[in-house]
Amino acid sequence: MPKTTRGTSTCATTLSGGATTASATDLIGPGNAALLSASELALLDGLAALGQTHLLEDWPAAGDGDADKRRLVDALSRTDAAYAGGLAKYVGRSRELLAASARGDNPFEGFAPSVPDGETLVFGDAGFGAAERDGLEAARKTGFVLVAGGLGERLGYDGIKLELPVELATGKSFLELYVDYVLAVQARARADSGDASLVVPLCIMTSDDTDAPTRALLEAEGDFGAEPGQIEIMKQDKVAALSDGNAKLAVDDDDRWALLTKPHGHGDVHSLMRSTGIAKKWRESYGLDYVFFFQDTNPLVLHTILPALGVSAKRGFSMNSVCVPRRAGEAAGAITRLAKAGDDDLVINVEYNQLDPMLRAATGDGDVNDPATGFSPYPGNANVLVLGLKDYVTTLHGEDLGVVDEFVNPKYKDDAKCDFKKPTRLECMMQDYPKLLRREVPGAKVGFTTFERWVAFSPAKNALDAARASSAKGEPAGAAGSAEFEVYAAHATRLGLATAGEVAATRTLSGVAGLFGGPKVVLLPSFALTQADVDAKVTPGSLDLDADAVLVLDGANIAVESAKVSGGLKVVNKRADASVVIRDLVVSNGGLAHVEIPDADIPAAKPFERIRGYKAVDAGVLVVEVAEPGHFLLSKDGQLTKLADEAEL
Repeated sequence: MPKTTRGTSTCATTLSGGATTASATDLIGPGNAALLSASELALLDGLAALGQTHLLEDWPAAGDGDADKRRLVDALSRTDAAYAGGLAKYVGRSRELLAASARGDNPFEGFAPSVPDGETLVFGDAGFGAAERDGLEAARKTGFVLVAGGLGERLGYDGIKLELPVELATGKSFLELYVDYVLAVQARARADSGDASLVVPLCIMTSDDTDAPTRALLEAEGDFGAEPGQIEIMKQDKVAALSDGNAKLAVDDDDRWALLTKPHGHGDVHSLMRSTGIAKKWRESYGLDYVFFFQDTNPLVLHTILPALGVSAKRGFSMNSVCVPRRAGEAAGAITRLAKAGDDDLVINVEYNQLDPMLRAATGDGDVNDPATGFSPYPGNANVLVLGLKDYVTTLHGEDLGVVDEFVNPKYKDDAKCDFKKPTRLECMMQDYPKLLRREVPGAKVGFTTFERWVAFSPAKNALDAARASSAKGEPAGAAGSAEFEVYAAHATRLGLATAGEVAATRTLSGVAGLFGGPKVVLLPSFALTQADVDAKVTPGSLDLDADAVLVLDGANIAVESAKVSGGLKVVNKRADASVVIRDLVVSNGGLAHVEIPDADIPAAKPFERIRGYKAVDAGVLVVEVAEPGHFLLSKDGQLTKLADEAEL
């Protein structure tokens, strides 16, 4: 690596922050001290010793503004309790990182990059199927963690993203789909193991913004059918904002009693898994072996769960990152092996702007594509993780208490690098876990599993205007609408009605170019968890779907022998004591039309339609739902016939 040019900072000589030996009582006065508990006074004493005297000076006498003083002390107490090691550790760590930032330290200086060990799975290959089979076994002992701390503001939505519909053919929300998947895994695990008490747990990390509405959604929907206690919620707290290079805790410019706080990042998921005791409980009480971490609005991630688990089990990975191919220079992190003399190798995500200079220093070529594949040899990080639970518990209960290595990104006012344009804070990312793992479990294996993008990655993240702009530049739209239609295309591929997620016809819908064509297929988790399930339940060549047809299959005991659909068909069989075979079925109706909303009318549209720029109009989709036990034949023009016994099928 080239030598880093280092700056200087006027803060560098005052990193003690103006520490004082004065007690909190000295600073706020005995009368105010009498208003506080012993633990609160101890906290303020510690802050005084850390040079945070601006918080304690010029307090009015007791009886004057006591409610305001209480607001400040309560906020300090909350942030102290929320951070592992308390505010003392937070301020100390902040000063270290701010000093490094002012010097211009390169965190990867001295490391040599190379492509790490991992696997690339191609849909339809024998290796993909084998990984899914192995993953089914591992899924029996897997807990799922959904990281859902953000609102939908970037999508142009002011609620929680989890309540938005994934697609409009079913209207299922992201949260309902994810719970459906966990319940489908649990049902399969119980059937395969014969253990009717087996539980597959789900934990959701929320934030101040998302906690109450997430709980309300689960309560309103009866946890979407999950058992009591199967879904747990842990809420991340914010961290104190910093106003200068001495890590001075920031207060509101207009309200000195209001402590400013900011999000700490999704890396908090690890310290919360320790502090709530969930990781340890899952290992010791549930006997689980793996934890699967995923984020809130990428529905295609469900296709990666079982094969990624299978790779982890086969390869003995303590950490396995789900990846997709990336182009050189693409604004996406890459999983990279970093070697440094005297240290164990570190396999970790490296951001694209750091990867190129590292590679230039090591090879002279920089971040370039492999001519044979057209992609970078360094796989793109999808920020979906499979962790071995044994090593995870060991790591969380080590010296760092599950707090992943943090970083700070201040925007300085001038070259002095002391004052900021606006308050900053320490941040952390869950994919930086390997740094903790390497310290606590030396030699632990870290790798990756790369999937085709259409299999694994289509996040809904951009508002309609941003999606239109990206689409116009030939970049992925990343919109709610594009994610919806990429789900349809992926499921059509699983039925052999499309190839590699590419539908026969593409078009523009509401100003976004993409896969807005081809049959709209939804295979819900209850119908099929693996491609082998699909192949066993749907006879090859049995489906004849019009270009704009809709097909939804929901339930384990559904088999398709032959069907022609012009319009829409939805078959629901949630009963374990019933089966339905689709044979010689001909459906012709108006189906489900996706209709553009004129731009002038978009602001008045329903929120989930507004972010898409279109709405779905049901013009007569045939819905067939099995409501009683028995064996049924769905045939002809949609007649559901109950048979005397299974032999009649």
